Amino acid sequence: MKIEKNASLLLGDTEVSDIFINEYLTEADGDFVKVYLYCLFLAKHNKDIALVDLSKKTGLQLDRVKAAIEYFNKVGITIPTERGIILCDLKEKEVNRLYTPKLSTSPEDAVEKLNRNQKRTSVINAINNAFFQGIMSPAWYNDIATIFDKYNFDEEVVYSLFNYCYDKRALHKNYLFTVAEAWGLNKIQTMSDLDVYYQKYEKCNKLKKSISKKLGITRKLTEYEEAYVDKWCIEFGYDMDIIEVALKKTTSKTNPSFEYINKIICSWSEKGLKSKDEILKYIEQTKTKNEFIKNNKTATSAYVNPEQKEFNDLDKFYAN
Repeated sequence: MKIEKNASLLLGDTEVSDIFINEYLTEADGDFVKVYLYCLFLAKHNKDIALVDLSKKTGLQLDRVKAAIEYFNKVGITIPTERGIILCDLKEKEVNRLYTPKLSTSPEDAVEKLNRNQKRTSVINAINNAFFQGIMSPAWYNDIATIFDKYNFDEEVVYSLFNYCYDKRALHKNYLFTVAEAWGLNKIQTMSDLDVYYQKYEKCNKLKKSISKKLGITRKLTEYEEAYVDKWCIEFGYDMDIIEVALKKTTSKTNPSFEYINKIICSWSEKGLKSKDEILKYIEQTKTKNEFIKNNKTATSAYVNPEQKEFNDLDKFYAN
């Protein structure tokens, strides 16, 4: 006896897991979400569809549909097969991830660990209410415990971490852990450390805008150009007054590069020059020395005999 269910397309519903909404929705491209939802609908009715037809049904270009499928396979919410894809049971997948022995900590264990410190528990509740409307996914408890253990952040810093990502509209795990790693590398543990870091960050941002304006750059600086500015600002402690001296030395260049400016600024740092006055004094001394060498080289060139050829390079001679 075969028992069938009469499912009406008009009155039917397609269920979307809360796990997909909590864990994947915010990170996925909008087009990809569109493809996923239509695939859920097709899977419910056991329908086959060609990628070309899926493209037409969703109103997306074929390459976008292919990119969506590749993304689903990459993040593990679908499994590729010879005939197409299998949509994973996200609930089962999450249960296996949370309760696999020695590979992960259960939410209950994570909460118990956090309960050892009442302050941490309060912060967890605050994060849940402020950024997840009180329905934070159980997986986040593990991630927060990991952040506490790995980076040794104070409770206020962990809350600030979530607040920062939320303000950036990027409250997903990849971005959160990227920011946490950056804070950890900068030895941030307390709010005082974070305040100092923010001050340096804001100073660097102002420098980048000022440098771009001085050089007539209208585009956003590249990652490598920004790294140069960060080094001048944070590692060397130079402000715009000093950097502007280096920028003025590029006026004779057609297309001055950041690499060229960096060589100038690094040479000052290597010589222990800390202030604008010290740098200007050094530039003036170098200019005077070069003029002296040039004048003496011209005056003595007519009197050099073969026995004196080894001293022809007077730049090196006077540099000693």
